[in-house]
Amino acid sequence: MKEQTSYPKEKIKILFLENISDKAVEYFKSNGYTDVVKMTGALKEEDLIKAIKDVHLIGVRSKTQITAKVLAAAQKLQAIGCFCIGTNQVDLEEAKRRGISVFNAPYSNTRSVAELVISASILLIRKILDKNKAAHEGLWFKDSNGSYELRGKTLGIVGYGNIGTQLSILAEAMGMKVLYFDVQNKLPLGNAASCKSMKDLVSQSDIISLHVPETPETEKIIDEKILKHFKKNAILINYARGHCVDIDALVKYLKNGQLSGAAIDVFPVEPEKTGNAFVTPLQGLSNVLLTPHIGGSTEEAQANIGEDVSKKLFDYLENGISDGSITVPALALKAHPNTHRILHIHNNKPGVLSAINTELSKNNINILGQYLSTNNTIGYVVLDIDKMLSDKAFKLLKEIKETIKVRKVY
Repeated sequence: MKEQTSYPKEKIKILFLENISDKAVEYFKSNGYTDVVKMTGALKEEDLIKAIKDVHLIGVRSKTQITAKVLAAAQKLQAIGCFCIGTNQVDLEEAKRRGISVFNAPYSNTRSVAELVISASILLIRKILDKNKAAHEGLWFKDSNGSYELRGKTLGIVGYGNIGTQLSILAEAMGMKVLYFDVQNKLPLGNAASCKSMKDLVSQSDIISLHVPETPETEKIIDEKILKHFKKNAILINYARGHCVDIDALVKYLKNGQLSGAAIDVFPVEPEKTGNAFVTPLQGLSNVLLTPHIGGSTEEAQANIGEDVSKKLFDYLENGISDGSITVPALALKAHPNTHRILHIHNNKPGVLSAINTELSKNNINILGQYLSTNNTIGYVVLDIDKMLSDKAFKLLKEIKETIKVRKVY
């Protein structure tokens, strides 16, 4: 593969932060990339600005914030891999404006999260937390009062996406009735039923589980107003985003007995590194299961994410394939033999494609393959050019008005 890459592989710098799976490192090293650096923690903005200066690919999880300032310093950056579900840690509009492709792994850890929700539901509905604590303290609390089976209970899922639907299947297999609420129309799986509103869902559900993205619309969707409508002794599970729940209101309703328990894995403010101090008003409540943002933290999920995102980054770097990109329009491409491939990312303005074809035609440059995709901001053109004329074509493409980025792939 080395001869197919226009830029020497040993000069391409790849940086992985936040202890991303070794699968990612292995993937690139096995394909001839030698300058691959892996770090265990996140970097603060000022440190990241220094580290990213000559980096071509960067991989992060949820803690590293890739801001506009960071992107401004990343003059060689081609793509960002978010080795997780979310992409809110990246300034997507700025990345789009600069023609930087952003990839994530929306499916790789769905099973891990869904399984943990089921296990947390069992622990809470059986009052295992109290019994475990008592046993460790030398007390024998063999008691069935307030302990229930999941079978026959109603699970309310807020956000019926990849994780929500996976959870729905597992819950029905446990004998639960499933209700869901989503702002978009979603086809139910199995016997799940849609609710018209959050109020409708929480008033009927024994366990409510959140699986929504971080957006302005989802901020504090669980607040005092909605908590008033929860069934008596209901359980709340949040394995989505920390900003979705008003923590102070949740504490109040746990203490007054409206809710019998909660499992919280994500928080409005989280420590940057493993081992750092962590504080939340939920600490000390015996009916609350607290975990440190580990919903997708299984060996299987991290390996899957490592392989999934690495392959997307690799395909984009080596062939210009942008399927799965959040910022660059999607193109699924096959290699075109005996050509040189050039990528052209430009502002999505009328006349750019015509200008490209006119300029190349004027200079007698034959286009052997051309592929175009656009979004509301940028256009993405992949050109397969006669090898003898590719250097000239590259220079001409850089001069096209509205050009953001031009790159030789092979």
